[in-house]
Amino acid sequence: MAMTRIPFQSQMDPEVLSTAMALPDNSSGIQAEEPPFPEIVELNVGGQVYITRYSTLTSVPDSLLGEMFSRKTTKGLARDTKGRFFVDRDGFLFRYILDYMRDQQLVLPDHFPERGRLQREAEYFNLPELVKQLAPRISKQNSLGDEGCQSDPEEPSPSNDAARNLATLGAAAAACASLVPGSAGDGKRSGFITIGYRGSYTLGRDSQTDAKFRRVARIMVCGKTSLAKEVFGETLNESRDPDRPPERYTSRYYLKFTFLEQAFDKLADAGFHMVACNSTGTCAFAHEQTDDKIWTSYTEYVFYRE
Repeated sequence: MAMTRIPFQSQMDPEVLSTAMALPDNSSGIQAEEPPFPEIVELNVGGQVYITRYSTLTSVPDSLLGEMFSRKTTKGLARDTKGRFFVDRDGFLFRYILDYMRDQQLVLPDHFPERGRLQREAEYFNLPELVKQLAPRISKQNSLGDEGCQSDPEEPSPSNDAARNLATLGAAAAACASLVPGSAGDGKRSGFITIGYRGSYTLGRDSQTDAKFRRVARIMVCGKTSLAKEVFGETLNESRDPDRPPERYTSRYYLKFTFLEQAFDKLADAGFHMVACNSTGTCAFAHEQTDDKIWTSYTEYVFYRE
């Protein structure tokens, strides 16, 4: 009796055969590992949220951020309630840290007032090149650059010992000012002066009715005492803030006149230029018989001298 040989592959179910061919080869026992950090990283720095690329955070390998995000695991990194990586530092200044890590260049706005604090942040994040760029510059003539003189600190009410310390600080500040280019000849120092005033005006119901504009009761002066006295001289009323040392700041002076144009002329003559202004207005009340509305406003003008 003759026997017929059946091929081996015909004895298997076609579906089983296709499933077996589709299974991956795990004979080596190695599985592909997913990266611990996503390509787009969300940060919470002091309450401010930043979104950036993973490559930006690791662009400076030796920095604090470079070490944090070069780990093989995210364990040990603080997170907020929404899963964002949390860094307990100044959220406002971090924008400049992040900008620097994008292209290793420092770009700051004009008259940036917080170079010292930003330098401290750069030290914390271990960015030595940025620290060098933020350090005060000293020229070959031993003259300090724009960042050489720091603002004078506020001190408690002076006692006898404190008064001597204030005198020492005043002498040091004067020596520092003499090193700034352009200040030795005319004795003028750079700084800000803010002029503020409250005004009111009446506006009738009829749009063609003439409004009674700007009744200025008092013009306030904010800034360093020495600058205010230099600009306004005898027209400066110091009765509310007596015995204030010349190197201290004040917001309690006001002018003996009420003409804004006169204040602007004095500031212009002293070399100051307006750099900012803002104003707010509210309707205080309306007259019962005429429906005229009384509006009050508060306006500030900021002047700066280099």
